[in-house]
Amino acid sequence: MSEITYNKLVRDKIPEIIEKDNKSCDIRILDDKEYLEMLDAKLDEELAEYHKDQNLEELADLLEVIYAAAKARGYSVEELEACRRQKAEKRGGFERKVFLERVREYQ
Repeated sequence: MSEITYNKLVRDKIPEIIEKDNKSCDIRILDDKEYLEMLDAKLDEELAEYHKDQNLEELADLLEVIYAAAKARGYSVEELEACRRQKAEKRGGFERKVFLERVREYQ
C-alpha cells in the first residue's frame, strides 16, 4: 500500500473521484478561518501552476479560486465583476500593454 499526504484544499468532487478509482482518502471540513487561509494558499498554488503552464485550464482554475475567495469573504461574483469594471473604467485595463519605467516629479 502506498500513501501520499496532500494537506491542501481540493475541489468538492475530488473525494468521489478518488473513491471511483478504487482508492480511499481522509478528508475533513474546514472551519471558516481555516478555509480562508487554505483559499489563499490555493490561490498561490494555482498562480504558480499558471506561471508554469500558461494555459486556459490553469487560468480557469485560478478564476475558480478567486470566485470562491470572494464568496468566502462575503462578496458575490457580481460584486466582484462590478468592482473590476469600475476599476477598469477609472484606471483602465491592460489591453494597451503599457509598461511604466519611471516617474519624475518636478517642483
